[in-house]
Amino acid sequence: MKRLAVLAAAAIAYVLAAWMVTPGFYDGFGPLQPYNWTCPPPQAGANTKPSSGHADIKVIDGKSDANSAYTQDGQIVIGFLPDSFDAAGKSSISVDVAPLNTCPQPKGVQFVTNIYKITADAPLKKRANVTMLYSNLEPHPDAIYRADDPSGAWTVLERSQQGQPYTIFASTDKLGYFAAGYVASSPPPGAVTVGGGQTLPIIVAVLIVVVVLAGLPLAVMRRRRSAAGDQEDEEDEA
Repeated sequence: MKRLAVLAAAAIAYVLAAWMVTPGFYDGFGPLQPYNWTCPPPQAGANTKPSSGHADIKVIDGKSDANSAYTQDGQIVIGFLPDSFDAAGKSSISVDVAPLNTCPQPKGVQFVTNIYKITADAPLKKRANVTMLYSNLEPHPDAIYRADDPSGAWTVLERSQQGQPYTIFASTDKLGYFAAGYVASSPPPGAVTVGGGQTLPIIVAVLIVVVVLAGLPLAVMRRRRSAAGDQEDEEDEA
């Protein structure tokens, strides 16, 4: 009986721990480091502002080298193939990546990452690959979106195959503003882990408590029957 009581107490403690723990504890596979938000969600806790990045791409014999530009925190990377830019008359191409300091949400789209502005001093003539990191504190994005103006129309980029956890890939033939998100009219992808993944462990813990408590009366009855049987055996031997 004492063992069952201890088990029930442990299950109840699990429920309380699951409710009180910092979001993201139960996700299992999360980003290697916390996401740096421009506009952090309430569950994010302490936050570090996102960083920017810069790259100077060499031009040799009129063709730009293969290279990439990325922020210092690695939350967005854009990769360029050889001869990706119209580099006529240039010895190098300057590329800048910077987070937008505001967080507009266009109609019909829910962004779950920062918005980043990528600029270069030469136009693209080949598609570039964009990789964005996202947080486990928000639903998983379905796509990367691009816009010429953050207050204007956003278009979905052609998505590449999924790679490492908590990253999303796409290709673009233009620079501009980039963010990852999903269509606002559809259910959020990975909704079961919204809020740091607390909902699922709490449900499991509650079920554990229900099963344990439901089994207590049966265990008590069996123990009483066992005790009564032992007493009858002792009387027969006497």
